[in-house]
Amino acid sequence: MPEARTNHESLRFLVVGAGHERQRLDQFVAAALASERSRSQVARMIKTGLIKLNGSEVRASCAIRPGDRVEIKSPTLCELTPASQNGATQQASAGAIEILFSDAELLVVNKPAGIAVHPSPGHPDSTLADALMARFPDFAAMAEPDGLMRAGIVHRLDKETSGVMVVARTPFARMRLSQQFKDRDVSKVYLALVRGIVAHDRFTVARPLGRHPTERKRISIHSRKPREAFTEFFVLHRFEVGANPVTLLKARPQTGRTHQIRVHLAASGHPCLGDGLYGGGKTNCGWSREGQALHALALTITHPRTSERLEFIAPLPEDFTRFMSAGGLAVGPLVIRQWIDAG
Repeated sequence: MPEARTNHESLRFLVVGAGHERQRLDQFVAAALASERSRSQVARMIKTGLIKLNGSEVRASCAIRPGDRVEIKSPTLCELTPASQNGATQQASAGAIEILFSDAELLVVNKPAGIAVHPSPGHPDSTLADALMARFPDFAAMAEPDGLMRAGIVHRLDKETSGVMVVARTPFARMRLSQQFKDRDVSKVYLALVRGIVAHDRFTVARPLGRHPTERKRISIHSRKPREAFTEFFVLHRFEVGANPVTLLKARPQTGRTHQIRVHLAASGHPCLGDGLYGGGKTNCGWSREGQALHALALTITHPRTSERLEFIAPLPEDFTRFMSAGGLAVGPLVIRQWIDAG
């Protein structure tokens, strides 16, 4: 199956060889791009004119013949979101997402609290994935119709958790980064403001987690089908806001279960401030924002293309710094570095 590229990397051609008489165009291209694109993505590329046959736009079912020339425009440069989802995509505020790092393979962002990572039954639109696909069309090119808005998402943060996230910009990066998270070859550091004074300077919670037996939205240490979960905690500061005792903790999860840090903190008797789902919302100790006081501070990964080890740090949100300032704690770059290295 001969292939030629123009001098512009966004365009390439396939010449149909013998043995492909009467084959459908989408089947032919999907086989040629099997390592890059799914058949559903190829079908959308044909529908939107990214793939042409002999210079013309045709249907995906069009039969090809030997000698035909297939023109393929790189989907990383074009928006592939179905028209029915364009409205949801535009609802997200692309400019509200702080970009910490960007290159051809990945983006690192500082996700604000209050934004879900990708659509779900409770959060159908205005998600991080929406915002990224509105601002960076290459994400849409990696999306599948049955999970479109996931695009290059390789890990998650809860809706009300702020902080650093890495997102893949190419299928290659998505594969490599996903494997790193699966193999636990990443380092994650969170900051948590919790209720009460934590006695031990350092402790580990090793409680398996799974879905709550009766409450769908909750994760529980009493699940019928638990999975192992480990989180290390380090006390960074003990203080009071008003008359309310509070502890600032560094959390270093060794596994990546849903709500892991929040549930492990609740199990230790010190839930996150503002966490109404796991007990921290009953007495919020002056924490004003709705949602848990949890911030993904730092993430260390291996670059999917260069193999360089990279660390990314997400600046603290204003509600965190304001709350800690009320407790007499000043936060600056040197303090942040000390927190990351603690333990």
